[in-house]
Amino acid sequence: MRLYSLSVLYRGDPKVRLLKAAYDVSTFSFFQRSSVQEFMTFTSQLIVERSELGSRASVKEQEYLCHVYVRNDGLAGVVIADNEYPQRVCFTLLDKVLDEFSRQVSRADWPSGSPATISYAALDGHLSKYQVQ
Repeated sequence: MRLYSLSVLYRGDPKVRLLKAAYDVSTFSFFQRSSVQEFMTFTSQLIVERSELGSRASVKEQEYLCHVYVRNDGLAGVVIADNEYPQRVCFTLLDKVLDEFSRQVSRADWPSGSPATISYAALDGHLSKYQVQ
């Protein structure tokens, strides 16, 4: 059971913006890591783009399960995990991360933010804390 990616995005108009992300690609070979990370970023943005505001869903993509939660205010979170990781735990993590993010990062920064400009350092910690050994 493994978590590979935890992302916070903003579903704006007309496009989805990645605000912050954490990845665990340590199980992939060194040469695969950047393309796997790109795939996860692209997939996260695509899933948020295709999800309605106020919705939760789990989408199977290749050998991964992508859990998405898009809040009514446009803030969204995506967890990419393997098929065995419990869905309920993923949505609990997404609730926690989005609540914390919205308290720490001003809503005015969401539409124009990027991973370089948003200061929210807790994602890596959450990703490793929720990793099942």
